Amino acid sequence: MALLAQDSAVPCALVALTVFRAPAWACLICFTSYKERTRICQIFAGIQGPELEKCQEAFSSAFADLADIEINYNERSHLHDAFTQMTHSLQEIAAAQGSFNVAFPDAAEKMRKVIMKLKGAQACVPPCGFQDVARRFLCYGCYSKACNFPLDCPVQDLTVTRGQQAKFSCTVNFQLPKEEITYSWKFAGGGLRTQDQSYFRDIPRAQGYLARIRPVQPTHSGTFSCSILHDQRPVARLYFFLNVTSAPPRGEIELQVSFRKVLRWAPKETETLEPWRPSLGELLARPEALTPGNQCLLAALAAVASASATLMV
Repeated sequence: MALLAQDSAVPCALVALTVFRAPAWACLICFTSYKERTRICQIFAGIQGPELEKCQEAFSSAFADLADIEINYNERSHLHDAFTQMTHSLQEIAAAQGSFNVAFPDAAEKMRKVIMKLKGAQACVPPCGFQDVARRFLCYGCYSKACNFPLDCPVQDLTVTRGQQAKFSCTVNFQLPKEEITYSWKFAGGGLRTQDQSYFRDIPRAQGYLARIRPVQPTHSGTFSCSILHDQRPVARLYFFLNVTSAPPRGEIELQVSFRKVLRWAPKETETLEPWRPSLGELLARPEALTPGNQCLLAALAAVASASATLMV
């Protein structure tokens, strides 16, 4: 069903808001036509006269509280259907010679209950992207309003060592439509950090919301761009600046490996410490061994050993 009733209700709504400069008819005038509203009051109060003016004023006053209503943009068709049913009901009450002073407030209260049951618009999630789920319809002015965020998201920085892996996730914090979502990737090389689309070139083989580079090389330094599309229309553009650093020298790597092994070393529980029993040579090799006293002792031992050898011979 079309959003507005026949006779172009939206232009009439804008004209009425311009002439009267008041929001009293806002929700009512968005979803009903001038012809429908006039016909209802003519059935209640006659073709012309002061009673017709009273009916129109009562109609306006009854729906004054619905002037500043905001609804989910996707719910506007349901609200239009509810107003269409309301106009048919009011015509039946008028034909049965009911009172508009009673019928209009009752109709406005029923419409309020209908609006309360409609799904509300989600809050805008900064800082970027076209968020269709957060789009809303405002009765005051009969127009829709989207989140006032740019399409381009801030650049995310990623530093990776040469030879390692770089991973990019093209995701946003707001809800995306469930169908017809596609992703396209581009790259601006030469170590350039930019959001200017003129520097980017397509990456044909990249698809999906995840991208991975392995192993990373210095030629990969630059900005990667991911566009999220819904039915081929852009929803958001994300940017990732990849900074590739050099790997440490081979000698430094070997030293780090050895150092880690030392840190991980621990004596086994079955190992026990034994007392040190040095040999004579080890004792004499010590710097503090050849003192004058020790030299005299060694000379005496040598003389005793020589005399013992002589006696034995």
